[in-house]
Amino acid sequence: MSEKVTTDTLLKRLFRTKNLTAFLRRNEANLSPADFQTLLRALSDERGLIPERVIQQAQIDRTYGHQLFNGTRRPSRDKVLQLALGMGLSLEETQHLLQAAGRSPLYPRLKRDAVLIFCLKNGYDLMETQEMLGKYDITLLGE
Repeated sequence: MSEKVTTDTLLKRLFRTKNLTAFLRRNEANLSPADFQTLLRALSDERGLIPERVIQQAQIDRTYGHQLFNGTRRPSRDKVLQLALGMGLSLEETQHLLQAAGRSPLYPRLKRDAVLIFCLKNGYDLMETQEMLGKYDITLLGE
């Protein structure tokens, strides 16, 4: 089993490889699943979290949350961020989840995104993040 590596290290390995099949096989543990539902489940499984708990922590409607986990609904950017905060994801994991959902990544030149990046980097939960957004008079997640 491969060790977990940074995105930068993975990119360097990819640039050096002459055999894509070998690269993919060797680095399989470090490559994200292709779709949102699969990645969401993998991240929650890694943390030993059941969907019900993640949905609760993310403060998402129960039915809608289960539809996200089942892949029958496509989440908004805010819902992805709520899920990320509800699971305690890192910034890098959150960016991957946003990408898998087909949503734009967090961008530090946008004030709201800068606050969200700060909160993710500092391990804030959803409530603490909402308080921080409110403190700077920025639209809360889910509004």
